[in-house]
Order: sequence, then C-alpha cells, then structure tokens
Amino acid sequence: MKTVLVTAFEPFGGESLNPSWEAVRALDGKTLGGARIVARQLPVVFSDVLGVLYAAMDEVQPDLILSVGQAGGRSDITLERIGINVDDARIPDNAGQQPVDEPIVADGPAGYFSTLPIKAIVAALREAAIPASVSQTAGTFTCNRVMYGLLHRLHTEGNRVRGGFVHIPYLPEQAAQHPGAPSMARDNVMQALEIAIRVSLETETDLKVAGGATH
Repeated sequence: MKTVLVTAFEPFGGESLNPSWEAVRALDGKTLGGARIVARQLPVVFSDVLGVLYAAMDEVQPDLILSVGQAGGRSDITLERIGINVDDARIPDNAGQQPVDEPIVADGPAGYFSTLPIKAIVAALREAAIPASVSQTAGTFTCNRVMYGLLHRLHTEGNRVRGGFVHIPYLPEQAAQHPGAPSMARDNVMQALEIAIRVSLETETDLKVAGGATH
C-alpha cells in the first residue's frame, strides 16, 4: 500500500489553533485512493522545522508528500506553484527567531516548482464546489521554508516522490476574532485535502489550463 505524508503546523502568531493541523490530524490513519495517510505536526520555528520534516520523511518513506499551512486572509484553498530560497520573517517565529533576507539553502537554486498536479487539483476542487486557485507565492515565513526545503531534498536526492504545498483559510472560530476575514469550515478543508490527495495519486500529467495572475 502506498503512503502519503501530510504535514501541518502548530499554532503561531498569537492564534490558539492552526487550521492546517486541525484538518490534517483528522486524516491521520485514513485510507484514500488506496494509500494510507500519515499526519505529522511541524513546529513554527525556522531552525527546527526542516529537521522535523526530514525525520518524518525518513520514518514514513512516503510515496507522496502534501504540506499544509494557514494563510489568514485568503478566501480559498490555494495550491502553491513555487517555493523560493529566502527566509524573510515579518513576525518572529515561536522561538522568537526572525530571519531577514537569509537563504534557506546556501548556494541553492532561486526556487523550486511544486511537483503536484496543482491545476488538476484546483479543477477538481471547483467541481466539488470548493473555492480554489493557484497561488504564485507561499510567502517567506515557515510555510515557504517547508515547501522549498521539501522540494530541495527531493530534487537533490533524485527522488521521484511528488511533493508540494497548499494554503488554507482561517477556521470560522479564528475569523470571528479577525472581523472581515474570510474563513472555511474544517469539514470543507478536510474534503479539499482528500480531493488533493486523490488527484495527486491518480494524475500523472497536470492540466494545461490558465492559472496565472496579472498581479
């Protein structure tokens, strides 16, 4: 049986929960598309997060890796196109670290593209009446660090395992503390992640449809 590693983050930035972990932990142990789901929580700490991710990869030996993070202020499920080689923290992480303009990998490439079928996933999510889009930036906080670090390791090892990152909105209980902020119910997020996993397992070649942005 194939194994899918799904990662999510602990709360940060003054939040009491992280919607990524609330959704992902509920998937742990489930079987989707003939694959077993293994969930792991990552720390929002620049110096530690990739070590925890890589340890999980070594332990689980997954056939697919989907990392998930919170994007407060976004209104839909966003499939990230690219991770870039820079840490530039607008706020401190959970250990008080705040790197600015520092490379994630010294002398590493400027960026790595997701190897997930991101446009096919977006199409499937929209077909299921779940708002979704391709995102052109994973930010420069720990989410981007995880995306870049994940893809860098897969690339340098010549690993054929596919991997990528998806951002999700606040949960309603979080948005209630941020007037005007959009949100999405946990059940909808879980459904979206299940669809993303199934499409990634079943789709070898991504759709060639427009998913860009004008700004």
